[in-house]
Amino acid sequence: MKLDELFSFAKTMGKEGISDLHIKVGTPPVLRKDGKLIFTPAPPVTRADIDEMLLEITDEAQLKEFKRKKEADIGISIQDIGRLRVNIYWEKGNPAIAIRFVSEYIKSIEELKLPSMLQNWALARRGLILCTGTAGSGKSTTIASMLEYVNQNIEKNVITIEDPIEFIFKDKKSIISQREVGIDTNSFAEALKHILREDPDIVFVGEIRDLETMDISLKTADTGHLLVSTLHTLNATETINRIISFFPPHQHQHIRTLLAATLLGVISMRLLPLKDGTGRIPACEVMVCTELIKKQILEGKTELIPKIIEEGMLYYNMQTFDQSIMSLYKKELISYEVAIHSVTNPDEFERKLTGIKGFETHQL
Repeated sequence: MKLDELFSFAKTMGKEGISDLHIKVGTPPVLRKDGKLIFTPAPPVTRADIDEMLLEITDEAQLKEFKRKKEADIGISIQDIGRLRVNIYWEKGNPAIAIRFVSEYIKSIEELKLPSMLQNWALARRGLILCTGTAGSGKSTTIASMLEYVNQNIEKNVITIEDPIEFIFKDKKSIISQREVGIDTNSFAEALKHILREDPDIVFVGEIRDLETMDISLKTADTGHLLVSTLHTLNATETINRIISFFPPHQHQHIRTLLAATLLGVISMRLLPLKDGTGRIPACEVMVCTELIKKQILEGKTELIPKIIEEGMLYYNMQTFDQSIMSLYKKELISYEVAIHSVTNPDEFERKLTGIKGFETHQL
C-alpha cells in the first residue's frame, strides 16, 4: 500500500466531492465524499503501510514530536495532488492518519452560494466576525473566500494564524502573511500577543480554543482591527454563550460589554446534499449585531436572539437556519426529505410550507 497510489485514486474522484481520506490499521482506506464515507476496494492497511506513509509526509522533527505528543497536525503540499491538511493520531496502539484535501483554487463567495452579507463584513474596518459550525461544515472555505475577496478588492495587510495552514494565498491588492502554529509561532495566543506590532488591518485566527486566545482576540478587535475566527458552535446564540463561558463569572458583564461593542456578526454553517446529487450546498444562519442584538447581549437575554434574527431578514439580511433551508427548498436545490430532517422546527416548517402552497393555489 503506497500513499501516492491512494492520492492518485482520490484525485480521480476529486471533482466528485472527495474531501477526506482516512487510514487506519486493519481497515481499507476510507474516503469521504459529499459527507458520506466510502470504503475503497483496497486491501486492509497494515502497520507497516502506515509507518512507511508517515515517513513520506513528516520530517524527522515532526515524527519525533508526534511520538512524544501522540498527536500532530501538519499542512503539506504534494505535486499533482495539491494542499493537504494532515492529522496523525494513535488508536489501539497504532498510528492512524486523517487527510483533508484542500482545494488550491479559492472559490468566491458567489461560487460557494454564501450570503452576500459576507462581502460587506470582509470590507469592514474593525470588529469581530465569527464563522461557526461542526467539523467539515465549510468554515475554513468560507473564511478563505472572504479573505480572497479582500485580496482582490482592497489594499490591506492581512495576517493569519493557522494550525495548520490550509489555503495558500497569493498577494494581489493586499498582502497576506500566513503563520503556522508550531513552525512560525508557538501558539495562537503567543502570535496574538505580538501581532499589533506587525501593523495588521485584518487578523485571521484559525480557531479560538482557550481563554487566553479569546481574551486577546476580543481586545484586538476592540483596538480598531478586523478579526475573523472560528468556533465549534452550532448557532449564534450558542456562540455568544460559549464566548462568555470562557471567562470566570465575575468578568461576564465586562465581556458582554466588550462583545456588544466589537461583534459584527456570526455566520453558522451546515452543508446539505443537493437534490441532483452533484455535491453539497451551505445552509447558513446569519446574525448581524444590530442595536437590538447588542441589547440582548448586554442584558444576558440571548434566548431572544433567534426570534430577532428571524424578524430581521428583510431589513438586515439576517436569517435563521430554517429560513435558509426554506429558501434552498423553494429554489429546488435540496429535497423535501433533506429539508424536513435539517430544520430546527419541522412542525413550523410544515405549517409555513402549507401556507405557501395555499397562497400559490389561491393565486392561480
